[in-house]
Amino acid sequence: MVENGAKFERSIGELYRKIRAIKNASGGQPNLEISKSLEKLQAQAERLELDYFDKMDRWKKVEISRHEKRPQMLDYISLAFDDFIELKGDRLFGDDPAVVGGFGTFHNVRVVVIGNQKGRGLKERMKRNFGMPHPEGYRKAQRLMELAQRFCLPLITMVDTPGAYPGVEAEERGQSEAIARTMAILSMLKTPIITVVLGEGGSGGALALAVGDRILMMEHANYSVVSPEGCASILWKDHTMKRKAAEALKSTAQDNFAFGLIDEIIPEPHGGAHRDHAAAAQSLNGAVQRHLSQLMKVPVDRLVDARYERFRKIGVFNS
Repeated sequence: MVENGAKFERSIGELYRKIRAIKNASGGQPNLEISKSLEKLQAQAERLELDYFDKMDRWKKVEISRHEKRPQMLDYISLAFDDFIELKGDRLFGDDPAVVGGFGTFHNVRVVVIGNQKGRGLKERMKRNFGMPHPEGYRKAQRLMELAQRFCLPLITMVDTPGAYPGVEAEERGQSEAIARTMAILSMLKTPIITVVLGEGGSGGALALAVGDRILMMEHANYSVVSPEGCASILWKDHTMKRKAAEALKSTAQDNFAFGLIDEIIPEPHGGAHRDHAAAAQSLNGAVQRHLSQLMKVPVDRLVDARYERFRKIGVFNS
């Protein structure tokens, strides 16, 4: 998080550090006076958290979705999947580390998993282009999608990207065609598809991996046609209007669920998934398992027809 979110994290973190320091100093057996101090500090921390999260606006949700310690695709892979084998390269240009994919086992079911990886630390983030795919990333995803269909394996996609890379070299290599073809393949892919928006789901770069039979979102994730900063720059020529843009976009998991664009909101640990990776993975694990077991009972032709109709209806309103 940044700005107010970062200040809150520092404040609450400092309180919890004080609590731990007092407990350690007392040797685990505090006297009456120390116990009262601990209770007071604990109550203060709980009040701060409740107040912050009860009054959370949409911009704060955006901040949490971008938190640098938020679990990413490979974190969930290590916590919820077995025997993951990564495949690299698009067989046309090269490998794009912003998109990770391969074979894995999920609750004894062999699956194909594809998703965005932003990386942590400046060096890894630069290597993975901050999770913004080039055309070869989408073409690698296409190759894996076709393998999933060939071997009759369910496909799980994980979205966490600000958007597709907008650079000149990406356009030269056919960025728009790569995104469009990826969406076309997903729309007709003859295997169950589950998409989970982990953090940021930005524009067509996210939608390219999100044409699925079930669309799930983590509680503090965002999924939108454009980032708040991008929206503010377009509408008001001023990126500092991002908070107003976030309210106008209505891109939170709760908004997307209310609009009928997603099927379920996956609960996160109190304070956000970055607070407890294992608990977040457990929530994701249960939701994906439930939907996967349902989808695997549906004939593939019915799945494809329902998927096509689902996305055809988006944006259609009755007056």
